[in-house]
Amino acid sequence: MVLFVFGLLLFVGYQSYRTTHDIQERITFKVDLTADISDSLALALQKEVEQYDYVKHVDYISKEEAARIFASDLGEDFVSFIGYNPLYPSLMVNFKSTILPDRDQQLLQQFTRTVGQKTGVTGVTYQENVVTELTDTFYKLFWFLVVFLVLHLFIAIVLINTTIKIAIFARQDTIRTMRMVGARNSFIARPFLWRSVVYGFIGALLALVLTVGVVGAFDSRFGLHLLQVDQWLTYSLMAAGIVVVGVLIAWCATAAAVRRQLRNSSNE
Repeated sequence: MVLFVFGLLLFVGYQSYRTTHDIQERITFKVDLTADISDSLALALQKEVEQYDYVKHVDYISKEEAARIFASDLGEDFVSFIGYNPLYPSLMVNFKSTILPDRDQQLLQQFTRTVGQKTGVTGVTYQENVVTELTDTFYKLFWFLVVFLVLHLFIAIVLINTTIKIAIFARQDTIRTMRMVGARNSFIARPFLWRSVVYGFIGALLALVLTVGVVGAFDSRFGLHLLQVDQWLTYSLMAAGIVVVGVLIAWCATAAAVRRQLRNSSNE
């Protein structure tokens, strides 16, 4: 059950990261240009900005195109009404998302500083509250998942430790007999350790079956299209990680518990 919850948390964490990643790349940063900038200078600036490693896409919106977009949204030809086009040309920039939102903030500051000094640029504007709230939400969810995972791992270790105590106590007579014939603690502990590895592996497989079943049912019920073909490599790595974690937790907790119990029983 611990590994099942661990798998669900991994899946939720990954989907949260993907959603945050997609939202970050859809946020548009507007580079305001001067009204008298030529199309050739604006297009040259567009090509220069597109060369930045952290820039995903750049669109150039001329004064005329900006007027057409605004008139379409407004439902009225405002240029004919007021007699002139008050809109300025601009570049609409989308960034590539990085793993850490703090890195995105640093790149944004660097971009604003660098591009703001270019000829024909009056400033860079964006929805700062959206970027800030997205960063805060990412870190809140990240730390919640970390604390929850640590808590579950602690519970797993406590449960395994208790189970090993009971198992060793039930075999005290056998252990005493093995000690009388000269068996070492490592030899006595070996069956417990191998059994823990097997149980950890089986537990991980059962957790994977439950996780896939729950996620598949949830995805089918709400049509979220979470299980996409292009994500199977990531899901395979997550599944392998669950198996490794299950085996490691079982082995480490069992080794610590067996060593302690054997040491205590030898002192009696």
